[in-house]
Amino acid sequence: MPGPPPEREEAPPRPVRQAPAATVRCPNCGTENATDRTLCVRCALLLAPGPPPAVRPPWWRRLLHRERRPAPVAGTRPRPAWRRPRVALPLILLLLAVGVWFALPHVGGWLGLARDETGTPESLPPTAFRASSALKDHPAGAAFDGFNNRYWAPTTPDATLEADFEKPGVRVTKLVVFGGISAKQDEFLTQARPARLRVELLTADGETKTHRVTLKDQAGQQTFDVRGTDVVRARLVPETWYGAGHGRQLAVAEVEFFGHRG
Repeated sequence: MPGPPPEREEAPPRPVRQAPAATVRCPNCGTENATDRTLCVRCALLLAPGPPPAVRPPWWRRLLHRERRPAPVAGTRPRPAWRRPRVALPLILLLLAVGVWFALPHVGGWLGLARDETGTPESLPPTAFRASSALKDHPAGAAFDGFNNRYWAPTTPDATLEADFEKPGVRVTKLVVFGGISAKQDEFLTQARPARLRVELLTADGETKTHRVTLKDQAGQQTFDVRGTDVVRARLVPETWYGAGHGRQLAVAEVEFFGHRG
């Protein structure tokens, strides 16, 4: 008789594959960390630093878009919100437009003033000159010839000396005067010399700007700040003088203007 069939051997159980544990990757060093950790096991930095802090928008964006106020906490009385006027932006634009409109006529003067302060002034010789009175050998041209040993000598106490400039006018910044008959002190004291001059600058549009300068009773060059824009004519009037007396003649050796053309 055949014997009992052999017993079948059971196959060994298959290992159960476990799902990998959930981890959190460190944003700083990349190390995997358990989900219940707050700090990284390697670099000890926060694993979830949270959203960045809110950045307040610039003023111009806040002006155009009103910010929403946070909801009040329960049990508190919210403060009344300040309502920004809706006319704020148009009003600002209107004020800017008015300011630009008023500033336009002065832009040229500001640019000219900046050029006067930064640039080197040049000599402005007149195109013509005249005097209301003068001695025969001491005409008006002697005050503009570049020589300080020749002079203009008026014959009347209210005489005027005038100089014309090229059109459309010049910008005058400085006035140089040599009083008396010479730049040498011993010759300078032999005749009368101006003590105060009235300087009138006539512009192309007919306006007159008046300056008064006081000279020292000394020989040589004396420089004064005398400013005018679009000047087409200058008039000098001696008002007082030093060394006046019988037989002593008022004398102006040289007059020169400095500034810029155009």
